[in-house]
Amino acid sequence: MATFAGGKIEAYVGPAELGAGDQLEVKIVEFINKANHSLFIAVQELDNEHIAQAIIDASWRGVTVRMYMEQSYLQRDGLPSATPKASETEAEARRRVQWTQETSERGTGPNRKILAALLRNSIDVKADFNPKIFHQKFIIRDSQKSRKDHVKNKPRHQAVLTGSTNFTKTGTHKNLNHVVVFNDTRIVKEFVHEFEEIRQGTFGKLNQRHENMPKTINLNDVPVRILFAPDDAPELEIVKQMLKCESRLNFAIFTFAGSSGIDDAMIMLKAAGRDVKGVLDPGQGRQSWAATDWLHDKGVEVRFPRRVPGFGKLHHKLMVIDDAIVVGGSMNYTAPANDFNDENIFVIGSPYDLPESKGGPVDHEECKKIADFFREEIERISSQSEPFVP
Repeated sequence: MATFAGGKIEAYVGPAELGAGDQLEVKIVEFINKANHSLFIAVQELDNEHIAQAIIDASWRGVTVRMYMEQSYLQRDGLPSATPKASETEAEARRRVQWTQETSERGTGPNRKILAALLRNSIDVKADFNPKIFHQKFIIRDSQKSRKDHVKNKPRHQAVLTGSTNFTKTGTHKNLNHVVVFNDTRIVKEFVHEFEEIRQGTFGKLNQRHENMPKTINLNDVPVRILFAPDDAPELEIVKQMLKCESRLNFAIFTFAGSSGIDDAMIMLKAAGRDVKGVLDPGQGRQSWAATDWLHDKGVEVRFPRRVPGFGKLHHKLMVIDDAIVVGGSMNYTAPANDFNDENIFVIGSPYDLPESKGGPVDHEECKKIADFFREEIERISSQSEPFVP
């Protein structure tokens, strides 16, 4: 764990099983356990029973819990098998599999088991309304007063947890991921606005997001910007931040497609003499649509983590620019992620001295500490990786 901006920003990288500094499951559970009034959760997938238990326990404490998840992880792929047992008719076999509670530990079985438990404990759970991928990973804590009188006088610990981590066993124990916590009511409001849009079923260009365009929020002299896809065109923001690079750029990305436009910006930076290098997931990075060959051919150093026991995926969506800027969140570097998916990114830091009206002043030493924290993790992963060979 590392804290920055006077405790306004907490940063975690995991999992510990793969040599990273934090147990992400523990940090997510601790975040949930501090809720006294409300939890608004938007996450692609939930199959981690420890996290689910913390959510259920919060509801039993009187915390208002509302959740949205990606519906494809709550469904079976096709109908279950209805082979009749001894002395069972075909109709009886069908009814048995139609009504028997989910017990499978394979595929999306754990997701449906947890969904049933959440509903059984009166938690408001809904599937997203987005016909594309609901790829969010965030929790808003205590933004709203509790629905129950006996907790109304407890303190409100307003904060947002976000990052690249799905709330799954794999996401917290096998995949390389990050989590960031913002302890600031202004950041909370940005995410609450997004959550309300999800609840209303508004999405993309129809939601009039332009009336509430992203702004830079100053957290003890550290500028922070929060953007959501597709409303805020976060790819454009990422490229804008990349163009500030004067020396080096490091990245760790799960899915990096040649369609993103970010790869073109990287290649231009490389041609301009910047040191551009990073790590990609070995499974995604070798796909035909990936930007890997293109980046490699233009001199960008690309590496893949070794497939050691316990390693699942490199699931980060991280970029560190010079000693000044960190970009992270849920969004992979693909055109669909920018144009269609429900996503979020955060941008922390700035190389410039900003006026107060633009998010300043800027504590460059503190921005460097944040950049160093995430760059050290990218370099740690890179040291345990192999160069890409076409």
